[in-house]
Amino acid sequence: MRKIVSFFVILCNITWGIAQLTCASAIDITPGTYTAPLITGTPPPTVCNLGTPAQAAIWYKYTATANKSVTVSSVIAGQNVDTRLMVFAGSCGVLACVAANDDSTGTSSKVTFGAVAGNTYYVVFDSRWTNLGFNFTVAEGPPIINRLSFNSQPVTASGSYNNCVVDMNGDYLDDIVSVVNNTQIVISYQQPGGGFNNVTYAIPSSIILPSWSIAAGDYDNNGFNDLMYGSGSGIAFVKANADGTGFTIDRKPQSFLVQRTNFIDINKDGKLDAFVCDDNAPNRFYLNDGTNMNHNQGGLGDFPSGGNYGSIWVDYDNDGDMDLYIAKCSGGGSGPGGNIDELLRNNGDGTFTNVAADANMANPTQTWSAAWGDFNNDGWMDAVVGINATTNGLSKVMKNNGDGTFTDKSVGSGYDIINTSSREYVAYDFDNDGFLDVLGAGNTIMFGNGDFTFTPNATAYNVNTIKRPIGDLNNDGFLDIQNGNTILMNAGNTNKWLKVTLQGTQSNRNGIGARVEIYGAWGKQIRDVQSGVGFGNMNTLNTHFGIGQATAITKVIVKWPSGLVDTIYNVTPNTTLHVVEGSYLGVKDVQATQELFTVYPNPSDDIVNFKTKNDLILTDAKVYEMSGRMVLQAKVERNSISIKQLNSGVYMLVLVDKNGKTYSQKLTKK
Repeated sequence: MRKIVSFFVILCNITWGIAQLTCASAIDITPGTYTAPLITGTPPPTVCNLGTPAQAAIWYKYTATANKSVTVSSVIAGQNVDTRLMVFAGSCGVLACVAANDDSTGTSSKVTFGAVAGNTYYVVFDSRWTNLGFNFTVAEGPPIINRLSFNSQPVTASGSYNNCVVDMNGDYLDDIVSVVNNTQIVISYQQPGGGFNNVTYAIPSSIILPSWSIAAGDYDNNGFNDLMYGSGSGIAFVKANADGTGFTIDRKPQSFLVQRTNFIDINKDGKLDAFVCDDNAPNRFYLNDGTNMNHNQGGLGDFPSGGNYGSIWVDYDNDGDMDLYIAKCSGGGSGPGGNIDELLRNNGDGTFTNVAADANMANPTQTWSAAWGDFNNDGWMDAVVGINATTNGLSKVMKNNGDGTFTDKSVGSGYDIINTSSREYVAYDFDNDGFLDVLGAGNTIMFGNGDFTFTPNATAYNVNTIKRPIGDLNNDGFLDIQNGNTILMNAGNTNKWLKVTLQGTQSNRNGIGARVEIYGAWGKQIRDVQSGVGFGNMNTLNTHFGIGQATAITKVIVKWPSGLVDTIYNVTPNTTLHVVEGSYLGVKDVQATQELFTVYPNPSDDIVNFKTKNDLILTDAKVYEMSGRMVLQAKVERNSISIKQLNSGVYMLVLVDKNGKTYSQKLTKK
């Protein structure tokens, strides 16, 4: 009798194993605990950006009876089996990654995804690390709703590198740049009435292609954007001619492994410079003298073995200078600071100081990029530090405290249960509700709720994990995603929006490095104008805001790299606001409150003192010419500042207290 029972158990196990050999024979699963047998089936066609494919896999399928969140996990007490897990949607012939995880807790794997009623999802464990059997669980949670939908349409002119969406002809409509090879690019120019006009350009041959990254900016200020290619052997500038009808190549002789590239005015002389992450050495930057881009190395990320992957320029401390965050490719490392994420504070004098450790931003995980933005609309730039490997941690949600430090808000954020990884993490308001969202891992958008919590869409978008530049490709105020050879066109909703386009005069033409602020019933929203965010793509240089159902925008402020401040009142929603630097000058929006403090001596030729009332504590001072140009910024120490460097004349003094409130008074320099 014992032999018969044993034979029956063996037969059941064999049958159970055979049933899971392919997608077509996947076994149905519902909430509960399951025992997976020896892994011997057909591996999936993709491993969802988890690295090396495996030789075998086992297949299950879950069919949703309602919109729900579903968690699949091999994290079970007492179990120590190294698993790797992927979830797919679609049909067996056309599978799309929904979620994937290698190591969630220890070597076990776990994913949570939004399931849509009636849809079938394929749950696959492969043999990348072991072919041994194990136990796993399936659990259902509350429903995840659809916040947004996209309509897919083909890109009619696609190239080998489809990762650049930016205005290329000076009309402020986002175009698509397709790099075909080292002698040809195709630009799909967005037409005012809709659609695209494809123009092919022959360019001088260069061995450099944007195999790692691409950036765009008008570095000669002629009204037409130029490109910078980043490759495994250096960089090349692809420069538009005077009327935008052709391009030349400036191939730089330095040979090195390039990662993220950016255009940024490092020395604030009104001309765009170029910053380049070096994977194997201290970073490079090219200073623009008006004629040439001149190579420099050191001072902006100097760890000897490099590991510099994703650079993002952002004013995290609100002092008017763009600071630099560098995401590292791997944690740990040796030497001072190791190969750990860096936060380089701009000292305002051409030097930078790594303050990552003091700021609580020295993240040791494998990070290729980070999504920076003001996620709670308090006027300070926060960050979602994304992971590109799950072996040593999860993505982190970091709140800017406004005092130079950040607090980890990951627990309960939604990113504490997202176990997938990605090279690209970027922050945009895709649904125009007034709160920034994150396009990153998990094959979906994590919609921001304004409180450092994020909700994934119920429907995954099957977004390319690498090539996915962002811009408004039909000029409707909603941001779209180029997804490889297709466009995910945002279907939109009833939320209102504002698009701000910039034209620098004293600053660089694009206004890269400017801070744009908008005010209304929601309070305050901010954006920094950046060239090169995420890891490798180039996104729109236009600034987008969603304002939900608000009906008025009371004020828009543009703080230019030059120090000029433009203020525009009563802006109409659902419009594009074009701001030419210096067209709306003034500091009249700063409330004069002389009764709270006294300035003496006034006039002065050097030291100016402040006598305060009502326990007012002043922290910062800014001095503006009456035209609106900022000419001095200083910390208030012992209730005084020096104005010795100023020319004789009348100025507007703006003081900031410890709570961020501003006050103003006229000041005369002898």
